[in-house]
Amino acid sequence: MSTDGIYEVGLDRNAANYTPLSPLSFIRRTAQVHPDRESVVHGHRRFTWAETHARCRRLASALAARGVGRGDTVAVMAPNIPALYEAHFGVLMTGGVLNAINTRLDAATVAFILEHGEADVLLTDTEYAPVMRAALAKADRDILVVDIDDPEGPGGERLGAVEYEDFIAGGDPAYAYDLPADEWQAVTLSYTSGTTGDPKGVVYHSRGAYLLAVGNVMTWSLPPGARYLWTLPMFHCNGWCFPWTLAAMGGTSICLRQVSAANIFAAIEDEKVTHFCGAPIVLNMVINAKPGERRALPHRVEVMTAAAPPPASVLQRMEEEGFHITHVYGLTEVYGPAVVCDWHEEWDALAPAERAAMKARQGVAYPVLEDLIVADGETCTPVPKDGTTMGEVLFRGNVVMRGYLKNKPTTDKAFAGGWYHSGDLGVWHEDGYIELKDRAKDIIISGGENISTIEVESVLYRHPKVLEAAVVAKPDEKWGETPCAFVTLKDGEEATEAEIVSFCRDNLAHFKCPRTVVFGALPKTSTGKVQKFVLREQARDG
Repeated sequence: MSTDGIYEVGLDRNAANYTPLSPLSFIRRTAQVHPDRESVVHGHRRFTWAETHARCRRLASALAARGVGRGDTVAVMAPNIPALYEAHFGVLMTGGVLNAINTRLDAATVAFILEHGEADVLLTDTEYAPVMRAALAKADRDILVVDIDDPEGPGGERLGAVEYEDFIAGGDPAYAYDLPADEWQAVTLSYTSGTTGDPKGVVYHSRGAYLLAVGNVMTWSLPPGARYLWTLPMFHCNGWCFPWTLAAMGGTSICLRQVSAANIFAAIEDEKVTHFCGAPIVLNMVINAKPGERRALPHRVEVMTAAAPPPASVLQRMEEEGFHITHVYGLTEVYGPAVVCDWHEEWDALAPAERAAMKARQGVAYPVLEDLIVADGETCTPVPKDGTTMGEVLFRGNVVMRGYLKNKPTTDKAFAGGWYHSGDLGVWHEDGYIELKDRAKDIIISGGENISTIEVESVLYRHPKVLEAAVVAKPDEKWGETPCAFVTLKDGEEATEAEIVSFCRDNLAHFKCPRTVVFGALPKTSTGKVQKFVLREQARDG
């Protein structure tokens, strides 16, 4: 006989036994327990956790005084500097939503983001003044602009009426903030290019941000007081949630405004860096460093890598040089890394090349991800774990986004059958580890950045001499992948590769522009569709 009813009487949820999960809990605790431990390092500037907590509260107070509250969007255009780190807490303290913008985007795309996300406040580093001035002129919104004049930066024009340090100086360091009343509350907005020209706004909730931050600790065995180098942009999935992870463990953020091999090696030695994250391009940068850029590693450094599947040879070279690699996989829609190549000790006995091949697999679900399968994308029926049958990678759990902002049809499609459909194709091995094989949506991942082929093609079609165009990924040793354009010119027209590339650079963010242009007729099916798989083979074969 069931007795479930007795557990529903006199055992109600209340403030004493239930608190919504929020990453704000991490910074509050660490500021209390380790107030004098170093929190953020940026050039000659150093902050303790007590100071960072106070600065975040000042930011929250200053924003609240300007009317920012629950559901209001605060956009930030900045590299990896203290102001962006502080925004990951200060904005949330008001109940607002943080929108960290990709610093490599063009003005038109930034303007779309500001309008679509309904930004009320913009914190912008002066280095990006030319792009931001144009974006603000295009955006049809009244936005409070706060300039960040970073002493470690190159300087630049101020677009607003107040500078960041002056702005937060007027805030209350003891600002009283509350945790969200509901952990489903939106905390961040991140834009991903997806497969269309206009980017999609991915909305994170408080519960997911908390759990992924904890998941990073569990997956990486991150120790208290870790010294973390910011080679990964904080605008990427909120730095894979590591701003909150570091607060949870009382770690130190070593800010790195310019990512280079020389700066990485110098920080490891000078700042005693123990951990950093990055796309394969960062790994390539390290292993291909020139002698004058290198320094001997004073200790083993833990590296987490994701984005374009890293070549096994790159992983092998990194480990030969003294770095220990953890390979993860995820997407913006799942808060960054949600899959890990969870290592087995017996794999250490494999030959180096075999060991690297095992590590190149994407792996299994994070402890905080409920479920991960490779399945038929239409029926959600799992494929056999035979290492050869292709299927779509599907996710389910608390670290999956709320959905796409103002885009219910696309949200519903992404969640069809009760799973998040990644659009990535892979195989499932007998041991349950997944391995990516292709991308269903033709997305190009170059240096960790998503590039929509449709967006690039739309610009190519605007060229007066272009009749048809198709863009595919071309393997690249440095960037992982780069866009390769196949172009058919109009009758009687002539053009050079340099001309086409220059036109793209005038109309797109430079990282989205083709590195290679091939002229000729496009292969098509009988119904007139371009056969991109043929073009991918041509691009791969050079």
